[in-house]
Amino acid sequence: MPTSASTKTRTISIAHSPDSDDAFMFYGLATNKVRVPGLKFTHTLCDIETLNRKAMEGVYDVTAISFHAYPYIQEEYALMSCGGSVGDGYGPMIVAAKALSIAEIKKRRIAVPGTMTTAYLALKLFAPQIETVVVPFDQIIPQVLAGEHDAGLIIHEGQLTYAKSGLHRILDLGKWWRDKQGLPLPLGGNAIRRELGRETIASISDALKRSIQYALDHREQALNYAMQFARDLDPQSADKFVGMYVNERTLDYGKDGRAAVALLLDLGHKAGVISKTPRVEFV
Repeated sequence: MPTSASTKTRTISIAHSPDSDDAFMFYGLATNKVRVPGLKFTHTLCDIETLNRKAMEGVYDVTAISFHAYPYIQEEYALMSCGGSVGDGYGPMIVAAKALSIAEIKKRRIAVPGTMTTAYLALKLFAPQIETVVVPFDQIIPQVLAGEHDAGLIIHEGQLTYAKSGLHRILDLGKWWRDKQGLPLPLGGNAIRRELGRETIASISDALKRSIQYALDHREQALNYAMQFARDLDPQSADKFVGMYVNERTLDYGKDGRAAVALLLDLGHKAGVISKTPRVEFV
């Protein structure tokens, strides 16, 4: 008779943000289209800044994080080699109710979606002295429109909807980074707890890659599932947004993608935005 250890199912906790691109990526796993014998996955949805903080407490086995947060969790977590959100010439944007110049925006106070987000890190590399105030990411556009802040740093679907709201794009930090460094801007990735062990880490990594591939291969089904998380986006815009952040780079960062992660964190550390020396390790 088999022992109970060989038949026991292990529960793996997965956490990601409630966004259409993450939902699309995890569609295969969340709907059991992709399975791993002996493993059962539970899914928790939280905004990315909350996930960054939870990762520092080691709450989840697998968690979406901002790359900015990685140096603070690198002892307990490694980066998975798939599942990244990378902006190739596009990314977080500074928007305002008025068409301000770059020089003017550097003197204004900007609403940001959290000080552990990669958007905040990129902003601080662009303008180290800029004044910021933390606002929940989905409240930034409404509060800028209401005149509560001079400008806002927007992430997620806001990158496609800001113009409809009547806001002006002052700067796309993904384009700024591409022009300055010649590299894509890595925004978020998936981290996995090291103590799971090499074999389990390999199984989960393979499952996530298969989940991403399944969604890309069954795009219409996966998009229909992701639409329930697509705040204020019509199907066409949701398709565009998912395409921006779930693509070949999500299956594998590529050489330049990995180089960009290392460079971004190194520059952040040298600039004093990141207090811990980064040690980037993909598994």
